[in-house]
Amino acid sequence: MEPEQKYNFKEGATLLIDKPLEWTSFDVVNKVRYALKRALNVRKIKVGHAGTLDPLATGLLILCTGKFTKKIDTYQSLYKVYDGTMRLGATTPSFDAETEINEIFPLENISPKLIQDNIQHFVGEINQVPPMFSAIKVDGQPLYKKARKGQEVKIKSRKVTIHDFKIPEIRFPDLDFEVKCTKGTYIRSLAHEFGQKMNNGAYLTKLRRTQIGEYHLKDAWQLEDLIAHIRDNYTPEENA
Repeated sequence: MEPEQKYNFKEGATLLIDKPLEWTSFDVVNKVRYALKRALNVRKIKVGHAGTLDPLATGLLILCTGKFTKKIDTYQSLYKVYDGTMRLGATTPSFDAETEINEIFPLENISPKLIQDNIQHFVGEINQVPPMFSAIKVDGQPLYKKARKGQEVKIKSRKVTIHDFKIPEIRFPDLDFEVKCTKGTYIRSLAHEFGQKMNNGAYLTKLRRTQIGEYHLKDAWQLEDLIAHIRDNYTPEENA
């Protein structure tokens, strides 16, 4: 990210943003769109994101404006890199900390060797079941809405590819991990299924996306800095 960089938002721009905790990806899109409409004095401007991050996840989010929204599918198809933390010994319905713990498991039989031995089962092409608390639509309704109503839905597994999966630090009951994966991979499901593989439980407590293809988090805007940049540096004439 270049602080002095000038964008032509109407013609098209690609923006790298560090999504804040507890913001949805659409919250970020709406915030940027509103700032652009005010700065450029326009009623409409196209803004879209290239790959959802859950509210409890932070990190790299790619936004496109104007004609560059046509590039969104290209960005979405790129590999993703994450780092995060999963907690052993319990599960939640959402596979992360959004919902309360629903089952607890003893940890006496979990060893560092067992953890490292099970990593290999999650590298390569795997079948993964998306979490019930996800935006995947069934019968025209997002799964998370059905989940919040207590409805049970049979979810089909999907093939995803884990290029790399490492657990560089074990801090029982927490495991710090790094993952490089394809589009459509649910890291929450990866944590949940990793716990299952050890006849135990696990859920995601922290997730940060650090890379999308060759785009890096270190080059991303902090959201409030981008909003201030738009407010202070753009006029309708400059983006005519």
